[in-house]
Amino acid sequence: MPAKLIQGFKSTLQPSRHPYLNGAWTPCTTEYDADNMEVIGDIPKDLSGVYIRNTENPLHEAIGVYHPFDGDGMIHTMSFKDGKAVYKNRFVRTEGFMREQEAQRSLWAGIAANPAKSELEGWGARGRMKDASSTDVIVHGGEILSTFYMCGEGYRLDPSSLEHLGTAAWVPPEGVSAHPKVDLETGELLFFNYSKKAPYMHYGVVGADKKLKHYIPVPLPGPRMPHDMAFTKNYSILIDLPVFWKPELLEQGIHSAAYYGHMPTRFAIVPRYGSTEEIRWFEAAPTFVLHWLNAWEEGDEIVVDGYFQENPDPDPIDAPGVDKRFGKLLANIDGYSLGTKLHRWRFNLRTGKTTEERLDDENLVEFGMINQRYTGRPNRYVYSAQWEPGWFLFSGVMKHDLKTGDTQSYQFGKGRYGSEAPFAPRDSESSIQDEDDGYIVSFITDMNNDSSECVVLDAKDIAAGPVARIILPHRISSGTHATWAGLGEIG
Repeated sequence: MPAKLIQGFKSTLQPSRHPYLNGAWTPCTTEYDADNMEVIGDIPKDLSGVYIRNTENPLHEAIGVYHPFDGDGMIHTMSFKDGKAVYKNRFVRTEGFMREQEAQRSLWAGIAANPAKSELEGWGARGRMKDASSTDVIVHGGEILSTFYMCGEGYRLDPSSLEHLGTAAWVPPEGVSAHPKVDLETGELLFFNYSKKAPYMHYGVVGADKKLKHYIPVPLPGPRMPHDMAFTKNYSILIDLPVFWKPELLEQGIHSAAYYGHMPTRFAIVPRYGSTEEIRWFEAAPTFVLHWLNAWEEGDEIVVDGYFQENPDPDPIDAPGVDKRFGKLLANIDGYSLGTKLHRWRFNLRTGKTTEERLDDENLVEFGMINQRYTGRPNRYVYSAQWEPGWFLFSGVMKHDLKTGDTQSYQFGKGRYGSEAPFAPRDSESSIQDEDDGYIVSFITDMNNDSSECVVLDAKDIAAGPVARIILPHRISSGTHATWAGLGEIG
């Protein structure tokens, strides 16, 4: 059947030159179901599962200056089976989204505005924010879980129909941050949260039955802004980074983050079901890390791969549509200016020593993916997004071979911007032994003709370009995170 319009939403946004309300970040306001889409190339018959993408899509004028991470979450899926594909997208029906739809205006101030200007109490580590559920997306217990970077309730959707299933019952009062992790071997979900109240961070484990099994405080020196975590077979790794709200301003209710380069980056390593007293702290060179790739145990050491920011404190952005007072804040989401490079940390549990190693000193990459079957154990291949200079956009995807140091990339093309590109294994079990035997999947927003498509790449040879391009029924907005789930994970 042709694309079916499910629902269109009224937007009260006024014309703006704001860079995150235009171009590839232009909000999407429509929901579709579509099969029988135009396909350029051939969809692999041994690709079965669903590619899931979260995006930010504001519908109403912001209270104060708009920050792109404030936009309402919209989940997009492309489901594959037997050489065919089906596309769906839906807004995440958060409580905040529904209230603002009823009011037809914004009720909560975003990250670039004073929370005191919010009309209602809200959610989040900063307080009085809307839980937009627009940051991360994973699959756990056969359901999509959508989460918010400043902590929120965790919203569940059916991966086939995108039916809204409500919030996750296991989420504690302090909320759940973006980037909970799923251990495919055990079915457990590992998570953290953070806030402005002591102990400032918590860590927890949810069972395969979606019930909270373990929850402990992780005391920090003060309010922090961690964004991601990692895990091995036996340990979880949490972070205390030297980028956080200025304490003297926070006392006045002003949320202004700064980089404290004289302070170390601190890593908390705790047994998966360990107590607060069992946490081991390690120090490393100061930086900010948005995302980790993987972690594993190697003798006495915990090895963690991620992206080191060489410049966590970039110069302010001066661009059309950007209030100069907030140029600094927007500079901190320009991935290219942050100088993010692939990096490795080693923590010796016997000696307490930390060692660091740059894995690629040339390419500016972030938002990496691996074959998820290798999460928690050594992996060879990494698929990272390449930054577009100037804004929070991805111009290509790069494959790193950590064994040989070789790289290859696929560039999306001028005016074409991609999304986080997860690894999708072939239907056979070959990718368990042959790590890169599968596909890389991504959505691309093409501003040359105001359209979007889904591309499928051969993971062994991404430089060859797509084996299939599936044309979406509308142009979708850029955003942050994506994931892949095989048929066995979604039931």
